[in-house]
Amino acid sequence: MFTDFSLDKSKVRQSFSNAAKTYDDLAGLQRKVGLALLNMIDNDHKINTESIADIGCGTGFLTREIQSVLLPKNLLAVDIALPMVQTTQSKLSHLKNVQYICADAEFLPLPDHSIDQIYSSLALQWCQNLGAVFSGFKQSLKPNGQVYFSTFGAKTLKELKQAWAEVDDYQHVNDFYTKNELIDFLAQSGFRHIKVEVKNYPSNYPSVMALMRELKGIGAHNVLSGRHKGFTGKDKMRKMIAAYEKNQLTTSVSATYEVIFVSASTST
Repeated sequence: MFTDFSLDKSKVRQSFSNAAKTYDDLAGLQRKVGLALLNMIDNDHKINTESIADIGCGTGFLTREIQSVLLPKNLLAVDIALPMVQTTQSKLSHLKNVQYICADAEFLPLPDHSIDQIYSSLALQWCQNLGAVFSGFKQSLKPNGQVYFSTFGAKTLKELKQAWAEVDDYQHVNDFYTKNELIDFLAQSGFRHIKVEVKNYPSNYPSVMALMRELKGIGAHNVLSGRHKGFTGKDKMRKMIAAYEKNQLTTSVSATYEVIFVSASTST
């Protein structure tokens, strides 16, 4: 049984388009997770790197690291938000082997069996249909191709969810899939040799509003279709902040980010 939630994909695209200019100043966690993802690669797979795709490239941090570590002949930088793709292209303009594509991970415009490895760091949680995503990955990968990705787990921002739950019945924070759900999606899409590791990344903020500003600055808005689309009043915001702070042990506030790291293969 899979988590039942619906994403507003136009809101996803708009949120990350708006965040392109502020993303790099706030994406410390994203960079840390991207480097951890690259560290998952075993030596056997560092040589099968002629053609690589970075899905959800954002502003190009992981794309640049993939180029530096794996030296692919062909590298694809893909993102749903055109300003993100343009930012990556501007940063990596000196690299002649990179192709830039604005596309949704659920509808990848890639030739069949053309990619050796796919990477995606903290992007797939913004996809509605992971079955379509992983089926597209498998179709795009060559035999013995590899996929490596990280995504937020269900415990992410649990403190913020709990605080809002004390204020009203609306869903103010995005839902995320569990480890077992990700494994099931991959297996149903035909992937094998699935390996999963879960890590928690606790983060501290001087205030709840500092946390909220960071989420906005990296484009991590509530993009659930069933979200309350009206204006959240100051009174509700004050109540949420009070509920959040009452469960903290220090003057700063903490937030949990559960990150699931996954690797899988098209080989039998």
